[in-house]
Amino acid sequence: MKNVENWLRDRGITEVECLVPDMSGIPRGKILPAPKFLSSFDGGLRLPESIFAQTVTGGYPEKDVTSETDGDVYLKPDPDSLRVVPWYPDATAQVINDCVYADGRPVNISPRQVLRNVLKLYEEKGWTPIVAPELEFFLVKVNTDPDYPLEPPVGRSGRPETGRQSYGIDAVNEFDPLFEEVYKYCEAQCLDIDTLSHEAGAAQMEINFNHGEAMELADQVFLFKRTVRQVGIRKGVYATFMAKPMQNEPGSAMHIHLNVLDAASGKNLFASADGADTSLFRYFIGGLRKFLPAAMPLLAPNVNSYRRLVPDFDAPINVHWGRDNRTVGLRVPNSGASGRRVENRLAGADANPYLAIAASLACGYLGMVSELDSGDPIEGSGYTRAHSLPRQLFDALPKLQSNKALREVLGEDFVETFIAVKEAEWEAYQRVVSSWEREYLLLNV
Repeated sequence: MKNVENWLRDRGITEVECLVPDMSGIPRGKILPAPKFLSSFDGGLRLPESIFAQTVTGGYPEKDVTSETDGDVYLKPDPDSLRVVPWYPDATAQVINDCVYADGRPVNISPRQVLRNVLKLYEEKGWTPIVAPELEFFLVKVNTDPDYPLEPPVGRSGRPETGRQSYGIDAVNEFDPLFEEVYKYCEAQCLDIDTLSHEAGAAQMEINFNHGEAMELADQVFLFKRTVRQVGIRKGVYATFMAKPMQNEPGSAMHIHLNVLDAASGKNLFASADGADTSLFRYFIGGLRKFLPAAMPLLAPNVNSYRRLVPDFDAPINVHWGRDNRTVGLRVPNSGASGRRVENRLAGADANPYLAIAASLACGYLGMVSELDSGDPIEGSGYTRAHSLPRQLFDALPKLQSNKALREVLGEDFVETFIAVKEAEWEAYQRVVSSWEREYLLLNV
């Protein structure tokens, strides 16, 4: 507590944002003066438990899925997540909070707690998961009419990008002022981003994060998405992490590189000293292959998410694995023993990072403890194999609902709440009549 007080004082912080990631990864919480934050640090701040049952549209499921009949939960700030908010003129801090009930029990339907619970299972085995996310997003022209299709923004040249400029340096430089501010703000927040590159879509970018421990990286992705959106608004464009924001353009993914270390020695458990794959590595992939199809709602959580998962748009359609193969769901990059890892390419950029990482690690964990064989890596294109992933959210939810092993690892209460939220979002979507329907059915049927 004293360290937090000194940290705030040394930086002249006058206000603190207490953030709680909800089911969709949206920051909820409270803003309060720094002295008030310090006085409430040990559990004085409360929020209704129903923030974890709130849909992306702001609604709630008809079924009451909270365990305390929408009682209060208490915010428990994580001091390791304390950072400045660099885009405000006044000195402001932000801190990510865990949540507990009045008796000190953790709120297990909180996405951050779901990840914490999965990491506890690894800890009990003497394992430390390491992750490295790669996050794609589009810059788009400001759009205030949801019926109007999104368009690429105008860059420094005065022209919008019309062709695809994969890895184009000059195409990235079109938005130099924006990315200079992104890097500046990330440095101020100690967000350990690595390379920036142009992806395949018009004004589509990718940021890679340096590898690290799972909770820290989930926090960084959560804060990075907020940062890029804020910078975009300041620069007169939108930054969107929708999985498929524009038709005829590729979707945006959150690829997650995964490996597991021995907690005592720090050794990568996925490769032997001579560089050969270990049994644990194959079991981890076996778990991903068996359980990821049921975990898809956590990796592709929105109705839009499934538009991304189509052939020939740099997105997977199955859970085959291959070496240095970007057409499959599970890619093993070429590496030495220390860098042996698997890249889960299924998650969309719209996924809640806590849940996408938790789901990936949960599936891998189940594979390791059950010794599930991975099968052989495939040769050639994964697009020549069957489309084995769910085609839409409505098809994905029952797979999660019926998977006993995943429910146990992720938590029964969480899975029940998550499914209720997503069913409510699906029902809201079903009430929408789209522009496509008006275009092709209005006068033709």
